[in-house]
Amino acid sequence: MLLKRLLLPSIVLIAACTHTTRDMTPESPASAVNTPQPPVAKQVPYTVTSPNGDRVDPYYWLRDDTRSKPEVIDYLTAENNYTTAMLAHTQASKDLLFKEMVGRIQQDDSSVPYLKNGWWLYTRFEQGKEYPIHARKRGSLDAPEEVLLDANLLGAGKGFYQIGFWQPSPDGAQLVYAEDLSGRRQYVLRFKNLQTGQLWPESIANVEANTVWANDNRTVLYIEKNPQTLLGFRVRKHVLGTDPANDPVVYEEKDSTYYMGIGKSRSDRFLWIGLNSTVATEWRYADANDPNLVFKTVLPRERDHEYQVQDHGDEFYILTNWQARNFRIMRAPIAKAGDRANWVEWVAHRDDALLSSMTVLRDHVAINERSGGLPKIRVKTIADGHSELLAFDEPAYSAFTGANAEYDTATLRIVYTSPQTPASTYDVDLKTGTRTLLKRETVLGGFDRDNYVTEFRFAPARDGAQVPVTLLYRKGLKRDGSAALYQYGYGSYGAAMSPAFNDKVLSLVDRGVVYAIAHIRGGEEMGRAWYESGRQLQKKNTFNDFIDVTDFLVREGYAAKNRVVAQGGSAGGLLMGAVANMAPDRYRAIVADVPFVDVVTTMLDESIPLTTNEFDEWGNPKQKVFYDYMLSYSPYDNVAAQDYPAMLVTTGLHDSQVQYFEPAKWVAKLRATKTGTSPLLLKTNMEAGHGGKSGRFRRLEEVALAYAFFLDQLGIAVESAAGDGFEGGKDSADTADGFEAKHAR
Repeated sequence: MLLKRLLLPSIVLIAACTHTTRDMTPESPASAVNTPQPPVAKQVPYTVTSPNGDRVDPYYWLRDDTRSKPEVIDYLTAENNYTTAMLAHTQASKDLLFKEMVGRIQQDDSSVPYLKNGWWLYTRFEQGKEYPIHARKRGSLDAPEEVLLDANLLGAGKGFYQIGFWQPSPDGAQLVYAEDLSGRRQYVLRFKNLQTGQLWPESIANVEANTVWANDNRTVLYIEKNPQTLLGFRVRKHVLGTDPANDPVVYEEKDSTYYMGIGKSRSDRFLWIGLNSTVATEWRYADANDPNLVFKTVLPRERDHEYQVQDHGDEFYILTNWQARNFRIMRAPIAKAGDRANWVEWVAHRDDALLSSMTVLRDHVAINERSGGLPKIRVKTIADGHSELLAFDEPAYSAFTGANAEYDTATLRIVYTSPQTPASTYDVDLKTGTRTLLKRETVLGGFDRDNYVTEFRFAPARDGAQVPVTLLYRKGLKRDGSAALYQYGYGSYGAAMSPAFNDKVLSLVDRGVVYAIAHIRGGEEMGRAWYESGRQLQKKNTFNDFIDVTDFLVREGYAAKNRVVAQGGSAGGLLMGAVANMAPDRYRAIVADVPFVDVVTTMLDESIPLTTNEFDEWGNPKQKVFYDYMLSYSPYDNVAAQDYPAMLVTTGLHDSQVQYFEPAKWVAKLRATKTGTSPLLLKTNMEAGHGGKSGRFRRLEEVALAYAFFLDQLGIAVESAAGDGFEGGKDSADTADGFEAKHAR
């Protein structure tokens, strides 16, 4: 299909797209007088040195750690202007898609309350407002509401605002919360007296979001960040009403390959410090009633040993991969847990199931396992060892434990979802097995789950591996090889892309597009080995799997070979960059969000956030074997003079996970190198970071932008979504215990 365009008046185009500085030289062929012309970045040779060879990077000048140099800001602005002009003809489509997505949201919505220390805690939204309200009720859900934080008031007038974490003290009298004003995840801690409603005078900047209260109700542990690498490296102790400058260090991590988290046991007995690298963990614990908070080590770190720990009476339950690749659960006396001779196996290792986490309650342990490619829940009774897998009947789904804040309970909170079933929160009576549906997310706009079909298939990879694929499409779709396909993937850090409901993607599916999640190697969908075979010197399996899934779905008639589009973000953006280089003919269009594309240069620079933590994920390019391998797939280093798909690349100026200059350099190099006429667009959010815009509605603008770009490239009209007269395969043109998530790219 030909790209449809609506040309803007030339005066607008000049204003939007011919801005120049000494760094840019717009191309102006005589045949394109009224066509937007892309800014062309200047080339300034810069030598990137390494022990294994030097490389010349002509666009290194786009790196500005201050994010203030006029030449860089001007270039990014010019790219934004060019993108705006090139997508101007899709503006009406974007507006309709945005309206459609907002129209599915139950705007005056609330989370399911959970009980902790006598208070029901929950988050709710009000009609038309961007940000959440965090609130509580004492003792009963019929009690009067107390608003703890209204992010709409706190974020008013700010370009970006996000509350990353909030937590009342055990007695409910105080509140600590972390706020981010830039999107760079450099949080500021603030403290509120919930009895008076007043803020304490002190605040603490440049910290991680998660905090934890000691049992004295006045002491808070927090994690200080390195101001350059943004790596959390010190745990400090703050007492309300004192000067943070005098906060003592409780623990300092000297090894920059480890991430750090803090938390509190469900029993409220212990405070935790958790340390994890890609292949090793270490847990430390302290008595939450001890004013000195002296931390002891559960088991010292060892390479290739990962474990989690929770307490139960006088024992620790330890989820460990010691002599168990897919993990098993051991029990040990707390006082003797540091010696594995005292460990007793309680749940055995299985080759066919990965044990990913556990929830230890008074009488039961709920285990999140991944088997058959799907996340499931197994419940085991402590007294008699009886084990039962919770059963669900859809072909592809996700079931996992939810907010279980109380230890002394016989009720388990779980969440269930599938591509056609909105997130559903249940309480399970662990004595009777009875499930009570507390809430199913409301989806407005005429959504009916019976209008859709979910499939779970296995696609053969080129080396014989069977790659799981989750599919969603409208009932009535004809598998005649004519439909469009939207394929999504990630494939890094062991993060699994679980089959789950995504109301936004309905805007594609309802227009006849097949939605596919490729559960490629590098995630843990098929167990630990699935992850191991998609990292370091086997990373190319991730990219090959994605391409092989595409080929399989086309062969099976789910899509036309010239009607496939793909999207991935962060490390999934690396995936997009790799497949664009390796198989550009397979994809009509690609959206790469905050893409990690300059792999070698970034991993050589230990001043960049995340680098040192991720040598075990990608490899250390200071070692030749890794340098050569990474160089062979790094998207930036493998840009070639070939036709590429239409591409929309997004980034955030303040991104701390993938620095904005990676995608900016990549686009500049692509523009100077690629052949063909497919559009190449860069959109930089000048006020946001890795997660894009803040606010529940403003975030949808970015999704609508991507979807409008895809539908335009596919030639699918966006005047309205599919109704009762939908015919599959035709269109108007042709027929993701108090720990913050790991800081992965």
